[in-house]
Amino acid sequence: MNLYEQLINKKEKLSLIGLGYVGMPIAVAFARKLDVVGFDLNEEKIRLYQSGKDPTKEVGDDVIKAASIQFTADSSRLREAKFHIVAVPTPVNDDHTPDLLPVKGACEILGRNLVKGSIVVFESTVYPGVTEDICVGILEHESGLKCGKDFKIGYSPERINPGDKVHRLETIKKIVSGMDEDTLDVIAKVYELVVQAGVYRAESIKVAEAAKVIENSQRDINIAFMNELSIIFNRMGIDTRAVLEAAGTKWNFLQFYPGLVGGHCIGVDPYYLTYKAEMLGYHSQIILSGRRINDSMGKYVAENCVKNLIAADKNVRNARVAVLGFTFKENCPDTRNTKVIDIVKELQEYGINPFIYDTEADSAEARRLYGIKLSNRNEIKDMDAVIMAVAHEEFCKYSMKEIDGLFKDNPKILLDIKGLLNRKEYEEAGYSYWRL
Repeated sequence: MNLYEQLINKKEKLSLIGLGYVGMPIAVAFARKLDVVGFDLNEEKIRLYQSGKDPTKEVGDDVIKAASIQFTADSSRLREAKFHIVAVPTPVNDDHTPDLLPVKGACEILGRNLVKGSIVVFESTVYPGVTEDICVGILEHESGLKCGKDFKIGYSPERINPGDKVHRLETIKKIVSGMDEDTLDVIAKVYELVVQAGVYRAESIKVAEAAKVIENSQRDINIAFMNELSIIFNRMGIDTRAVLEAAGTKWNFLQFYPGLVGGHCIGVDPYYLTYKAEMLGYHSQIILSGRRINDSMGKYVAENCVKNLIAADKNVRNARVAVLGFTFKENCPDTRNTKVIDIVKELQEYGINPFIYDTEADSAEARRLYGIKLSNRNEIKDMDAVIMAVAHEEFCKYSMKEIDGLFKDNPKILLDIKGLLNRKEYEEAGYSYWRL
């Protein structure tokens, strides 16, 4: 009886290491089929899960309450499992080099609790070679076991899109890889239990690692092109969205739009790829150029807010500016690596202390990470300018009357970063309207 059969017969358990926006949905999905141990170092998060609360808002409180996951912050419980999935974040440092401390730390914890016959699958985004060249060494050192003999490894990049209720774990084809054919077969069959869209068996672990980083690098480059077009067309006095709608009538035109690129994937993964390229003596041209453009867009938005204030003959210093939305994307509480903070910081450079309103955002996290105190809805009034930064469902439903109520006087300066509103209607109503 191989490990797959032991798992489905519930003679062995599966563990999830890292219960965040990626790990939690995976744990929930597998708990419907297998015995699952859910481990996270964050004891407060574990207490919330145990009480039936979902701080990520990815699956909802009812699903957490119904899940049979054995939540724990006790790493020794990992010894109960033989199939381990590591889903911890892989951010970048301030100098844009990969920060592998979370994945290394997970390997150390798992290594101390690894038993013979285990399979370890990494989901964290890394550059090609990390799983075999870095993770294996740590697992062997901490466990005293030998990879290939006492335990096996694989890699299956996460493709979960936080806040997206359509493209979920179950509906996105899953790339899987293993160190040998037998391991690959077990890993593929385990994931096929929960991924309705099926799996794609990559020919090697490095191929699977590379596939993940180029998926998001490709999106990053395309968005950077849109952002650059926005800068150009803004100088020409042409509406970028109108241009994209016209160009989009061609069958092979790619549907990308300008915007802020934050979060843990699109704004991070390209740096993993370029870091590895630098190690091999190649300096990226296109990828890093795209990153520079996307990383500059928050500053660009703030500068245009200031230009509009000046054009309206309003004082810039101490101007009342509202920023609607602070998370890195819509309908998601996660503020980590949000690019809205770049807008906020640049406005502060001009002597503006903006009012930031976001009921979706994790307010404690925003305060801890950025020193930001989120405003209440009743504070968002008498504004000189309003920046609609995130397309939360709440903001999408705002009527013109509601938006009118946010301002002090005319002209009403409105920066609609996501292009949520009808430009013509607002300009005809006397607004000073600007968007990317």
